[in-house]
Amino acid sequence: MNTPVLTPIETDAVIVGAGPVGLFQVFELGLLEIKAHVIDSLTAVGGPCVELYPDKPIYDIPAVPICTGQELTDSLLKQIAPFGATFHLGQEVTLVQKRDDGRFDLETSTGTKFITKTIFIAAGVGSFQPRTIKVDGIEKFESKQLFYRVKDPARFEGRNIVICGGGDSALDWALNLHGKAESVIMIHRREEFRAAPASVAKMRDLCEQFEMQLLIGQVTGFEEANDTLTEIKVTGADGVTRRLPLDDLLVFFGLSPKLGPIAEWGLDIERKQLVVDTEKFETNVPGIFAVGDINTYPGKKKLILSGFHEAALAAFGAAPYIFPDKKIHMQYTTTSPKLHKVLGVESPVFD
Repeated sequence: MNTPVLTPIETDAVIVGAGPVGLFQVFELGLLEIKAHVIDSLTAVGGPCVELYPDKPIYDIPAVPICTGQELTDSLLKQIAPFGATFHLGQEVTLVQKRDDGRFDLETSTGTKFITKTIFIAAGVGSFQPRTIKVDGIEKFESKQLFYRVKDPARFEGRNIVICGGGDSALDWALNLHGKAESVIMIHRREEFRAAPASVAKMRDLCEQFEMQLLIGQVTGFEEANDTLTEIKVTGADGVTRRLPLDDLLVFFGLSPKLGPIAEWGLDIERKQLVVDTEKFETNVPGIFAVGDINTYPGKKKLILSGFHEAALAAFGAAPYIFPDKKIHMQYTTTSPKLHKVLGVESPVFD
């Protein structure tokens, strides 16, 4: 699936980003009989939902009261299965150039080349990287005792855990691992948290019951023995440095968004986001669309729901580039025999 292709692949659409919005873009294009190739720098589909918090519950997907990031991704993959999208994972788009014929030359970091009529950027916050803890030398424990994401919660059962951060991810994992880990201690640089108030209240209640501990301060050093992280040093606002034994250190300082090569494509950028219209979610470059968290426009809300809406309008906006002589009619999946055929389902018979 990731083997470089020397001969350019000619296609109607390339989607950059395989998160939930990128996957739903496949669906909306598929309904218009537009087949897509999907590129992602990660080695698995799902984007941050799967890479950073696969087990974190999501509550605001319409008609789905609760699902995890992994479950949402699995459902989307099932939904887009009829459209046969081709995935190119573990590679980053490095080059986009407009051709004389109006199409685009596109190339990835592995040498795969495309000639495409349209491009849909669904790259979330860009090529994201977790913000790391700034303590000299501690990086050698990364993926051993220092973690910036939780892929296997069972890994921390019965362990003495220290969690750094003040956002939703830090609080969510502190509450999730409570009762499973031997102990959970939270470290935050200030009393105020950015996380959901209900989560903060629950954490403080557990601290009052001595079932969890909160320290206000910052990690400034560590101790090790036999190549094992044994203690961290936490300096509080009072200037006192305390030594804290631990088995594992989880750090959730948020993501550092990096547009990477996207910044060189000649697109209008505002605060590391791509400026689009609200009719087609098209950028200033005709034929290049941006959907999901990567875009910005008046009233923008960074919700998966918003990204799904944008993907639908972007698909219709792209259709004239792909089918310039074809009139595109709005059809409904509930009643259209044509869409039923595209989806591979039988048309229902109504009395």
